[in-house]
Amino acid sequence: MAKKRNTAEMKAAKAQAKATRKAASKERRSQLWQAFQIQRKEDKRLLPYMIGAFVVIVGIAVAAGLIAGSTFTLIALIPLGILLGALVAFIIFGRRAQKSVYRKAEGQTGAAAWALDNLRGKWRVTPGVAATGHFDAVHRVIGRPGVIFVGEGSANRVKPLLAQEKKRTARLVGDVPIYVIVVGNGEGEVPLSKLERHLTKLPANITVKQMDSLESRLVALGSRVGPAAMPKGPMPGNAKMKGVQRTVRRR
Repeated sequence: MAKKRNTAEMKAAKAQAKATRKAASKERRSQLWQAFQIQRKEDKRLLPYMIGAFVVIVGIAVAAGLIAGSTFTLIALIPLGILLGALVAFIIFGRRAQKSVYRKAEGQTGAAAWALDNLRGKWRVTPGVAATGHFDAVHRVIGRPGVIFVGEGSANRVKPLLAQEKKRTARLVGDVPIYVIVVGNGEGEVPLSKLERHLTKLPANITVKQMDSLESRLVALGSRVGPAAMPKGPMPGNAKMKGVQRTVRRR
């Protein structure tokens, strides 16, 4: 009896897991479709670019099959061309959607923290380790390059914050490289849309194991503002923030 009960429980668990995966997949497709519809309405060039890329790649595949002069080659290349065309069209959608998101977030309070939270790869991000009452902020990133401080806001106000954080962190990390980045469109600054690419181009100076050790030491250092003092994502520049600014000052 116990064996039969265990078998039934296992089957029920597998069925539940399958149903959960199916529901998650359906939700992702729904979100993707909604994102496509929004992007299509905002970006009039999206569909022409996607359709054009698809038609060109399928056309190349058909032409290659005809040149080969083999029916088998033609039959094999057409499905391949369709798959490649669909893939390239999807990549075009993803790139243009990403650019649109970054363009909307550009210049908004909390945009750099949001971009760092969405980094792909093994990055350890601590937003808002230092901030001013005007929402100029410094975020700390630990990665293979070492420790990276990313500042957003007014360059005149954020640069002293970056210098202070670099100085107090250098006492704990020893020879580990420390990088300083200011997000913006001014001279010597990194645009928000190029922040991830800029980080990935930095050289790998430490191992993942060293990153773990480094993170443990820097957690003890803490931050100068609490999590509630920083916005969770990009905030419009015209938003009413006086109450939140008073919270930051009190902290």
